[in-house]
Amino acid sequence: MTEVDTDTSAGLNGDTISASAGSVVVFDRSKNGVGEASGAVTSSASWTPPACYYAPKYTPKEIEAQMRQVWESSAPSPEWSLKTQNHFVNGKPYKDFNKEKEGEGYWWDAYVTEGREADPAAQDCDELPFWVDEGDAPPANVPQAITAETLAQLAYAEIRVPSTEVELAPADTTKVNLPTWAWLDTAAFKPVSVTASVPLLGLSATTTAEPVSLEITPGTDDAVTYPAAGQCDIRDGRIGEPYAKGKADETPPCGVTYLRSSGDGSYKLQATVTWKISWTSTTGQGGDLPDGQFGADQDVVVQEIQAVNR
Repeated sequence: MTEVDTDTSAGLNGDTISASAGSVVVFDRSKNGVGEASGAVTSSASWTPPACYYAPKYTPKEIEAQMRQVWESSAPSPEWSLKTQNHFVNGKPYKDFNKEKEGEGYWWDAYVTEGREADPAAQDCDELPFWVDEGDAPPANVPQAITAETLAQLAYAEIRVPSTEVELAPADTTKVNLPTWAWLDTAAFKPVSVTASVPLLGLSATTTAEPVSLEITPGTDDAVTYPAAGQCDIRDGRIGEPYAKGKADETPPCGVTYLRSSGDGSYKLQATVTWKISWTSTTGQGGDLPDGQFGADQDVVVQEIQAVNR
């Protein structure tokens, strides 16, 4: 699904212009993960996409309408009004909103990433709108100007991956000291991707998430995992191995053995898939972004093996 919202409104926030808008960025989520249990990945590093960025927002006529609306309100101080009138009208550095360049470029302004409105980092984009001719690069002294990598990072936040509930054998209820096999339906664990683009610039980037491993956390210290580290790597396109008749005495390639009963309750087994995140773009640039993780809990009842004395 492709979505875009270009509805805008403007006001004054302190000494800077406050413009709200759905983003100029368009997201294609048609190759994303689906389903009620799907969710966003959490970066394995201390990293988040940018809280704000600059991108095309106004034509000369649009920014004139926005600014005259602000100037005619009671919000701006005389000093701010003079500063912005000099900036947009009086040739310091622009004259008459650059109306003589109508159709030859756009005024760039700040956008706040959805969901990051309360983030202090969203206030970092506090420059007055600036003009960029069509086909030109934005000023080099504006580090938050949108790039292919910025788009890739914004697409990262839109990635959704399928549920990580694992198949178990025995299912739901197992026995003390009995190896429990764990695996994931690999049909659901194929790479997913989101493409972010700015049609006005002919610029797009695709961010792809590919599953690489499954980590099993038994929910108790009284357990042994397979492998010992609890991390099951993807091999031959699958995570773990389904249990088959005749394998009762074998050690599962991915699974757990509980050493103590869960009593009247259950253990919370957590399955977390690590996704490798990479990106490509229409500029030819690309690379890796921090791995993402997504996990889910499920209840496992562990019973004592009952012996019958005759």
